[in-house]
Amino acid sequence: MSRVCHHLGFLLLAEAVLCTAAIRFQDVLSQDRTSPVTPYKKLHGWSSDQNEWNEKLYPFWEEGDPRWKGCWKGGRVRAKLVTDSPALVGSNVTFVVTLQFPKCQREDNDGNIIYERNCTQDTPASQDQYVYNRTKWMNNCGWENCTSNHSHNVFPDGRPFPHHSDWRKRNFVYLFHTFGQYYQNTGRFSTTVSVNTANITLGKHVMEVSIYRRGHSTYVPIARASSIYVVTEKIPLFVNMSQKNDRNISDSIFIKDSPITFDVKIHDPSYYLNNSVISYKWDFGDGSGLFVSSSSITPHTYALQGNFTLNLTVQAIIPVPCKPVTHTPPMPTSADSSTTVKTTGDNPDGGCHIYRYGYYRTSISIVEGILEVNIIQMTNIQVTESQAENSLVDFVVTCQGSLPTDVCTVVSDPTCQMSQSVVCDPIIITDKCLLTIRRAFDEPGTYCINITLGDDTSQALASALVSVNGGSSSGTTEGVFIFLGLLAVFVLIVAFVLYKRYKQYKPIERRPGQAENQEGLSAYFSNFKAIFFSRSNEKDPLLKSKPGIV
Repeated sequence: MSRVCHHLGFLLLAEAVLCTAAIRFQDVLSQDRTSPVTPYKKLHGWSSDQNEWNEKLYPFWEEGDPRWKGCWKGGRVRAKLVTDSPALVGSNVTFVVTLQFPKCQREDNDGNIIYERNCTQDTPASQDQYVYNRTKWMNNCGWENCTSNHSHNVFPDGRPFPHHSDWRKRNFVYLFHTFGQYYQNTGRFSTTVSVNTANITLGKHVMEVSIYRRGHSTYVPIARASSIYVVTEKIPLFVNMSQKNDRNISDSIFIKDSPITFDVKIHDPSYYLNNSVISYKWDFGDGSGLFVSSSSITPHTYALQGNFTLNLTVQAIIPVPCKPVTHTPPMPTSADSSTTVKTTGDNPDGGCHIYRYGYYRTSISIVEGILEVNIIQMTNIQVTESQAENSLVDFVVTCQGSLPTDVCTVVSDPTCQMSQSVVCDPIIITDKCLLTIRRAFDEPGTYCINITLGDDTSQALASALVSVNGGSSSGTTEGVFIFLGLLAVFVLIVAFVLYKRYKQYKPIERRPGQAENQEGLSAYFSNFKAIFFSRSNEKDPLLKSKPGIV
């Protein structure tokens, strides 16, 4: 009897030793294997990391193990794991892992790895390619035969692979681990997994992934990766601020008396808030009071210079399934920026909802700036034949607001689409914003001109179409003079005939008002002469009243 008891005790001890030595998912997948086992709320479709791991089928290598160097032909495979975190609690957080093969390798549409034979690290890939099929032995069996072979088509916990129509192309096994649980799946060089965060505690967590490739008798580890994600009860959001004449949108400096557009972007990649009622409460910090809107885009104009702190509170009323009635504390009358209120109540449509809040706070500076630019005059400058290489045009420009410190001119084609030249110059204006900008054009034609005046914080633009004459005005001028000469001869002949015809009937005497008529006629011909026989703009005394030419 004692021998039987002794033998039974030995068996129990051996079983206890084996149980203790069994490798768990936590031992393989977790970076922190010394942390105590903590009870977690179950994630839908995930399993506890206390399950046993089949190390014989899925060998485990510590980092630094020399076997990593030979696990993939041509170099080490890297895994890149990205997430769309932060995630509002209750929404889904998504992870995408992508395998990055060594240079000159890629996966084709059939799941084969393509090696480019003559590709080196220094030369581009050639067309000579070699197809390496790691799973060609699978072509000899169908899904039923291969699934009966437990060396393939099973996960480390012994569960069979899910059947997919493209199962032959899924040569990689992905094992995700977080929150004390794991998720396993097969895939190609990239795969995606989404997790609902309703049962995940608030704060930072780590998602880890281990990737194995199919082998003939076992699976071989090829890469690992991890990424931090955040679950929050505050609505993740940010605000884009833009202004028409603002020169630098990232410096938080804006212009007085010009509307600023505040565009609220809520980070909700899983569309958790799609059916929610969302409101935006603004305090712009300038004493204008509170402004509540249902639109995510709000304009506001600051009428004073200075530094201001703006605050935004976003409220989302989220419909949820109703639960049994429980006693809850009364909802506070106001929400503090450091806390988030979650309450359950009745909707007007008879459903239930919860409240979530998001907050945004920032400081901005309001300064004087250039509000508007106008081109009030464009003049073609006539030059001599010796100066006829370029055509010159003067642009008289005014602006409103602060005084500019630089000017840029962009010359484009008539559609204003194709830029041909850009010229920028510093300027010094101490009094009134009025300046003349002279620009040269290579050849006659019609151009789109954009003139921008700027200072440290702002810039404004004016555009116009300009028709440029040739650099030498001799041809045009000769044609005008020939036409005018013939016209003058014609006028003299007609005047002489009329004079001869009517001379005998008109007494030579001065009538009242005749002087005024003569003066008016003289003024008319004076204007006519000024139009058709204008002097060179270079000598025009009007230029003397213009500011310095840039």
